[in-house]
Amino acid sequence: MPTTSVWPKVVGFALLFGVPLVAGIAVTTAKARLKQDAVAEALTGGDLALAPPIFRRYGCGGCHAIPGIPGADGKVGGQLAGLSDQVYIGGVANNNADNLVAWIVSPQRFSTNSAMPETGIKESEARHLAAYLYAH
Repeated sequence: MPTTSVWPKVVGFALLFGVPLVAGIAVTTAKARLKQDAVAEALTGGDLALAPPIFRRYGCGGCHAIPGIPGADGKVGGQLAGLSDQVYIGGVANNNADNLVAWIVSPQRFSTNSAMPETGIKESEARHLAAYLYAH
């Protein structure tokens, strides 16, 4: 009994359906990302696009690993990826937008034992940082 390869059929299927499928997945992923960004901005009143230079200005990446911020690979503070999935901020405050903004401005208000110092970040700047962190 002769054997026939299934590869020509697989390649044909991929050429016929694969490219549109991959493009469709990419579009769906991009739409989900835009929705996540919009939700983060609505929750915080910040603009996540303004956050990267603020992170750099205050040296946040020296202590924290922050996704999408080049050089932000600190090991002193907590990893900030997936912050929106965490229950607590700094292990002590309920994770909501107001608490996150307040924590960024004044972490010592929540925990005098926190290693995070008062940074001088203004509330308006903290809103941008919070939006970025919730989106990433």
